[in-house]
Amino acid sequence: MLTALTIIFVLTYAAIAFEHPLKINKSASALAGAGLLWTIYAVLSGNQHAISHEISETLASTAQIVFFLMGAMTIVELIDAHNGFQVVTDRINTTKLSSLMLLICLVTFFLSAVLDNLTTTIVMISLVKKLLSKRDDRLIFAGMIVIAANAGGAWSPIGDVTTTMLWIGGQITPANIMTWLFIPSIVNVVIPAAVTAWMLHGKIVEAPVNNNSSQNELTSTAERAVVFWLGLGVLVAVPIFKTLTHLPPFMGVLFGLGILWIVVDRMHKNKDDEEKRELTLTHALTRIDMASIIFFIGILLAVATLEHTHILTQLATWLNAVVGRLDVIVVLIGIASALVDNVPLVAASMGMYNIESYPSDSFLWEFLAYCAGTGGSILIIGSAAGVAAMGLEKIDFLWYLKKISLLAFVGYLAGAAVYIVQFNIFH
Repeated sequence: MLTALTIIFVLTYAAIAFEHPLKINKSASALAGAGLLWTIYAVLSGNQHAISHEISETLASTAQIVFFLMGAMTIVELIDAHNGFQVVTDRINTTKLSSLMLLICLVTFFLSAVLDNLTTTIVMISLVKKLLSKRDDRLIFAGMIVIAANAGGAWSPIGDVTTTMLWIGGQITPANIMTWLFIPSIVNVVIPAAVTAWMLHGKIVEAPVNNNSSQNELTSTAERAVVFWLGLGVLVAVPIFKTLTHLPPFMGVLFGLGILWIVVDRMHKNKDDEEKRELTLTHALTRIDMASIIFFIGILLAVATLEHTHILTQLATWLNAVVGRLDVIVVLIGIASALVDNVPLVAASMGMYNIESYPSDSFLWEFLAYCAGTGGSILIIGSAAGVAAMGLEKIDFLWYLKKISLLAFVGYLAGAAVYIVQFNIFH
């Protein structure tokens, strides 16, 4: 059974990777693969009660991520409908593509540490769409945003779900993770950014033709600013909400979305229905990319079968027996997270290495937070940020592999080397 599940999982990912040559939508491949994996698991395991319990757990965790994604995307669409991103774009005056790329990477890196890599990616890609008209330029920027968002999330206890898992589990503490992972994470994004800036040297920013004149007429400067800052404030407040209430992030997003909805409805209460139709949150809901959300559901359900069948745990045990060296194992786990979701990989590692043998803030947990957080940038399907970018900009798997993967891999190894050297010097 395990062999069959592994083969089907690999074939599913291959179908996603070769979406364009096969002419099969990646969402269809993800859903078909997930359905086949769960069907084989259910039929061959013979334990219907256990399967029912596991799929309920998977549904709960998947729904939390999907609700969060839908809420964040709706907020971004509502800001866009009010032309709220003009608040930022009007203040960006650079005409050099390389300078703009470095600025976007810098903002993404630090914003991801405050928000999280998924939300930051959605916000920044939406912003770049307002700054650049050429699709080729936007794709390069989207790839760099994925790298910067994952790197920014790795050094913050609330920036990436795996770092948050390690924090809640007691394996790391906020002060130490921010102190020791900041420089490796910076290196992780600086190297790809520097190479990309050199490649873009001499090119100028080609801004899109302003096609938001209708929104400009319908909304005042004050209304655009209110929706932009309130929407961004809701997203920034989600980690704080989670810390104070211990409720999952999707609850904070939905709560904030409700507040934003009330404010927008009151803001446009005196306008007639036709005038305010495109400015309502109801209209924003129709603009979110449901195909990307369905793709996300399929990927999460597919990966869950590897978690429940303990294939990932067996992989970690095998690595421990064959490789032996802890630093090499953690680097390999990070590379594996480019293919498989880093959450079950980290969960498997937390189960394999107990906290008694490896106490809080030890080399293993800090290095794991870095590698699992940034290794997903190597492939577009390796992180939530990458999957979101793939949907938002319709990025082809093979394009990312050719243009971005090597840069992400070099940055990943450089940051890992910096952490190891840093640890040996100061410990």
